[in-house]
Amino acid sequence: MRLILVRHGQTTSNVAGLLDTDEPGAGLTALGLEQAAALPSTLCEESIEALYTSTLVRTQQTAAPLASFLGLDVRIREGLREVRAGSLEMLGDDASVRTYLDTTFSWSSGDVHLRMPGAESGAEVFARYDAVVEEVAGSGAGTAAIVSHGSVIRAWTAARARNITPDFTARNPLGNTGTVLLEGSPLDGWNLLTWEGRPVLDGELRLM
Repeated sequence: MRLILVRHGQTTSNVAGLLDTDEPGAGLTALGLEQAAALPSTLCEESIEALYTSTLVRTQQTAAPLASFLGLDVRIREGLREVRAGSLEMLGDDASVRTYLDTTFSWSSGDVHLRMPGAESGAEVFARYDAVVEEVAGSGAGTAAIVSHGSVIRAWTAARARNITPDFTARNPLGNTGTVLLEGSPLDGWNLLTWEGRPVLDGELRLM
C-alpha cells in the first residue's frame, strides 16, 4: 500500500518555537489554515481511500479540507499524536529543544529505551504509532493518509523505512503540511519514495 504521512499546518506554538505536545494543543494560524486548504491540490493525484489524524486539534484542522474534498470521514487515533515533551512541555529554549530532538533521533538509531525527560521511551512511541499503521494497512485501503506531527513522523520514518539511514530525517526537516510518501506494509517493511515531494533514491533526496 501507499502511506502518506502529513505534518499539520503552522500553529501559534510553531511560530513561538515552543514544545507544545499536550492535548488539545494550539490551533492553526491563518497561514496554517491556508496550508491546510492547499492539501487537496497537493495530494490530488493520490487515490486516498482512508484518512487518519491524531487527537490534537491541529491535525484535525489540517485534515478537514482534505476530508471534505475526498468525501471521507476522519478517523482520530491517539497513537498518532506527537512525541510527548514531558518536563520540557511548552519550553522553547535552545537546550530544551535540542534535548527533545536529540532524544527522538537517538530512537531512530536504535536507542529505543531512552526516555524523553518525564515522558515516553522510543519503544513506547513506536509501539503506539505502529499499532495505528497496522490498523491502516488492515483497512483494505490501497492508499491512506495520516495527518500527524513533525517529530513523530521523522522518528518513525527513520526507524521503519528500510532504504534510508537513521540520520536521514535528522538531516532533512519536515515543514508544516510537508508530506512523506512510503510504500510497503507492516509485514514486508516500508520504502521511502518521496520526502516533501522530492524523490528518494539510494537513500538520498534528489533534485526535482
